[in-house]
Amino acid sequence: MFEQFDLDSALLGGVENAGFKKPTSIQELVLPVAMTGKDVLASAPTGTGKTAAFLLPAAQHLLDYPRRGQGFPRVLILSPTRELAIQTHEQCEKLTALTSLKSAVITGGVNYGSHKEVLTGNTDILVATPGRLMEYIESEQFDSREIEILILDEADRMLAMGFAETINRIVGEARWRKQTMLFSATLEGAAVVRFSRELLNDPVFLEANPSRKEKAKIHQWMHLADDKEHKFALLMNILQQEEVERALVFANKRETVQYLSGKLYAENMPCVWLEGKMQQDKRNTSVERLRNGTVNVLVATDVAERGLDIDDITHVINFDMPRTADIYLHRIGRTGRAGNKGTAISLVEAHDMTVIGKIERYIKERLPRRVIETLRPKYKEARVATKKTKVKRTVAQKKAKAKKMAKRTKS
Repeated sequence: MFEQFDLDSALLGGVENAGFKKPTSIQELVLPVAMTGKDVLASAPTGTGKTAAFLLPAAQHLLDYPRRGQGFPRVLILSPTRELAIQTHEQCEKLTALTSLKSAVITGGVNYGSHKEVLTGNTDILVATPGRLMEYIESEQFDSREIEILILDEADRMLAMGFAETINRIVGEARWRKQTMLFSATLEGAAVVRFSRELLNDPVFLEANPSRKEKAKIHQWMHLADDKEHKFALLMNILQQEEVERALVFANKRETVQYLSGKLYAENMPCVWLEGKMQQDKRNTSVERLRNGTVNVLVATDVAERGLDIDDITHVINFDMPRTADIYLHRIGRTGRAGNKGTAISLVEAHDMTVIGKIERYIKERLPRRVIETLRPKYKEARVATKKTKVKRTVAQKKAKAKKMAKRTKS
């Protein structure tokens, strides 16, 4: 139970009101360490309680050492996307509702001057996206000197999105901090490890292995597709199945999102969509329409890969395959959340087989190949040459060349 962590009674009340019954594996690992003030490098799959794992110890620190006067935030949480930042802020408000702590959120996608109250008021915890926060730092509207705890959520995604330089500048501005915590769904990339070494001071590495209940089984499989039209026919067939209650369809480009949205409406399949350059109010409307059941299909670019706080997405469908294996993992993490089962289906063309091989090596299992009888592909699965095969060919070519040279020498 959460009582074991010596949390303030007001925070325990917030935990109860948020509906948390008992700590998840990542919370059990992080809370005792974080509450000692040590730096933390933590990894756990999405949907297993990472957010509360860093919010609770940060809030406890603020309650243990209350501020004496008004000022800028003492806890800063950096998030890669607007959606994740808003979701984190909402959970922060729930957990601290019975305390006197004030939290706020700063993201892009809204008017530049709309955060005036946040920047001039008395805020304890700030959740922000790096780009917009840096703008306020550069214009001297935000002072980082009062930050005592810095938390980087989904650090691998922020690095992949090109925020490394911006984060380094923010880290430099907050150099008087007492504690730093870095959280990520994966710690596979060398960039994350290298970044953590520069950022953290003698960190405690914590990697959770969620229980079956926390990490529900996500059933994964793929369908071979001949071309874009065949993929759309497969998509429509899947979305019309009775078990598909709420679906998230991923595409790689804004143009494809627009193409799919138009086609789905033409086929009497209402949907909403998300893409990078949408205004925040339109993004919020799309998410809310999916959440309240007005529509059951959301088409999105990877802007929705993280930060969607919707626990009952039954199906994730990759209309376009992601470019890397870790993004695949984050995409399918939108389903199978909060102990629910989920399904992830990939629609795969011949040129996608290279990334399929990377994904299968990454998740250490082969994606089952399935066929819809009325939509059988015309072509067989494309075979991708492995490095081993290429080496064998190179050796064979060298032997053949040597034989030719030997014959020429004899003649």
